[in-house]
Amino acid sequence: MTDVYEKLAQHLDNLPAGYPRTESGVEMRILKRLFSPEEALIATTLTMMPEPVAGIAARVDTDEAQLAASLEAMAQKGLIFRISKKDNTLYSAAQFVIGIWEYHVNSLDEDLIRDVNEYMPALMKKAWLGTKTKQLRVVPVARSVSAEMAVMPFEAAEEIINRQSKIVVTNCICRKEQKMIGKGCDKPMEVCLSFGAGAYYYEKNGLGREIDKQEALEIVKKGVDAGLVLQPGNQQKAMNICMCCGCCCGVLKNLKTLDKPARLVHTNYYAQVDEAACTACEACVERCQMDAIAVDDTARVDLDRCIGCGLCVTDCPTEAMQLKQKEADSHYVPPKNVFETYMNIAQERGLM
Repeated sequence: MTDVYEKLAQHLDNLPAGYPRTESGVEMRILKRLFSPEEALIATTLTMMPEPVAGIAARVDTDEAQLAASLEAMAQKGLIFRISKKDNTLYSAAQFVIGIWEYHVNSLDEDLIRDVNEYMPALMKKAWLGTKTKQLRVVPVARSVSAEMAVMPFEAAEEIINRQSKIVVTNCICRKEQKMIGKGCDKPMEVCLSFGAGAYYYEKNGLGREIDKQEALEIVKKGVDAGLVLQPGNQQKAMNICMCCGCCCGVLKNLKTLDKPARLVHTNYYAQVDEAACTACEACVERCQMDAIAVDDTARVDLDRCIGCGLCVTDCPTEAMQLKQKEADSHYVPPKNVFETYMNIAQERGLM
């Protein structure tokens, strides 16, 4: 049944976010850990467009009742995505990242973690970094933004949260899996926020708990106080907000190894030092998750590394560290919704 995993790997790689192959074959080990041969075959029949069971069954010529049971079981295991509309349940393919991997936050084991950690650099290099459009972006910490800045609603985590009707919080899979293998940090764990259809999926699968807007805002504050970077989905109507550290986050950790990570991040801000006010206390160095700040007589910001998160500004005792907006011609406007995000990624990968 090896061929079915080859077919699944190709199917996942044909989805917008990709699933690139490696010389070591670690990506195949991951699929065999997660999918039975029967599940792998079913997964290859799904697209990114949610469909009712009847439509899928008719398309692949299989028994509808049997397929319904299999699809629901796979959704519960985090292998595919499920949404409900009125009395109808729809199923679609899930991408590996962001998707299948994150859906396994409550079913991790050390062997899977080590395989995914081995695979993540290849996935980042060949898929994430290979497109202009990314799945996540960086927004500044509210306390770092000055009053005269014209901040768009989609650039403010608090505004993103206030627009939601359904919010679920879950543990950060990155910090959780690093803890399980004796690495990582002690920054807050229960900080990942999902909205809308994603929130319903997480809740139904027991991956998180529903919270109100006030608690979500408190969680953001706790994350910022602990020095976490705010990374919402790369849409004006964001589906999630991740709160990330440079030592555990699969995205930031791998970006951190590059010489110029700032060029590969969607951000509209950068940090700047008022040298006359700087006392070289190094508080900003500890806050920076991208190793973008060095201190000699004063702090210096490497703009090729600064991703404009604003964390350094919030802890500066002399207000020497300031957040600046990029020029208008460099201002990034994210896609309107998640569909547009993935359409852009698919086009940039030559899939359309």
